[in-house]
Amino acid sequence: NCGDESELSRVVSFVDSPGHESLMANMLSGSALMDGGLLLVAANEKVPKPQTQEHLLALQTLQIQQIVVVQNKVDLLSYDEVLANYKDITKFVKGTNAEKSPIIPISAQSGLNIDALIGSIESTIKTPERDEKADTVMHVLRSFDVNKPGIKLKDIKGGVIGGSLTQGIFNIGDEIEIKPGIMNEKNKSYEPIHTEITSLGTAAGIVESVKPGGLVAIGTKLDPSMTRSDSFIGSVIGKPGTLPDNSTLLKLDVNLFDSAVGSTVDSSEDLQVKPIQMGELLRLNIGTAPVLGKVTKVKSSNVEIELRRPACIFENGRVAISRRIAERWRLIGAGIVG
Repeated sequence: NCGDESELSRVVSFVDSPGHESLMANMLSGSALMDGGLLLVAANEKVPKPQTQEHLLALQTLQIQQIVVVQNKVDLLSYDEVLANYKDITKFVKGTNAEKSPIIPISAQSGLNIDALIGSIESTIKTPERDEKADTVMHVLRSFDVNKPGIKLKDIKGGVIGGSLTQGIFNIGDEIEIKPGIMNEKNKSYEPIHTEITSLGTAAGIVESVKPGGLVAIGTKLDPSMTRSDSFIGSVIGKPGTLPDNSTLLKLDVNLFDSAVGSTVDSSEDLQVKPIQMGELLRLNIGTAPVLGKVTKVKSSNVEIELRRPACIFENGRVAISRRIAERWRLIGAGIVG
């Protein structure tokens, strides 16, 4: 009904994931919360670039099925060159989660075909059903201090924590628990933090309550110095007594890739993934938390890992596994928490 007053039907939050290989931990942390993904490919470059291949593997590892492939910079090439690049993309995504995904040609700089991209996002990436009655769980992607230098003491606002709810509801005034929390210097153990929600912000503005989906910023009564510089990234927030206990022992049923994507100093070929070994150091992405761990037990596909720091671990959760290869952490597979 063009001409009538429109109504808000959907709010979409975007997380711009870094493409560089050295920032894969950041990419995995952000993607762990997403309902879908936009896989960006440059039309004027060879397909696939190592980072693009690794990011598609990451989407598969995290079981993200709803994908739109974006073929950017088509204004720099002829029609035949763009079509040849399109065919290369279809070969690249064959046999992956993106095999049946739409491939949308655009020029982001000139705004070409952005309406078609938005239409594809709407038709391809659906909002999943979520349980609002379950215990609330929020995974933290960032935290920060909103106070400006020189602010008067009476005007100081508490620390702000950003992330997304996967289930349940938060309301202003709710008491919350943050795990794993902070280190107690006396007994050298992590203790959960308790505070109160003072404000809730979303892409749609300031609200009284938040439901699962989309990004949310929680204002708290915490000392803002605690939340500076994304110090709470990887934490989990829930209502007191509802979250799993902190743990440094991780049990996984592991599924490894055939090869780890990424170039070495001498070669850009894929590297064959060897079985996980006793005593080796791995990087695990548990929810939004990147944590280092040492393998303490290996039995077939079942692996036990001692974490360097505690994490809030949910049973049956998916964990991305990276191994250090040629001075870089390379994604080698995934595991299900047992």
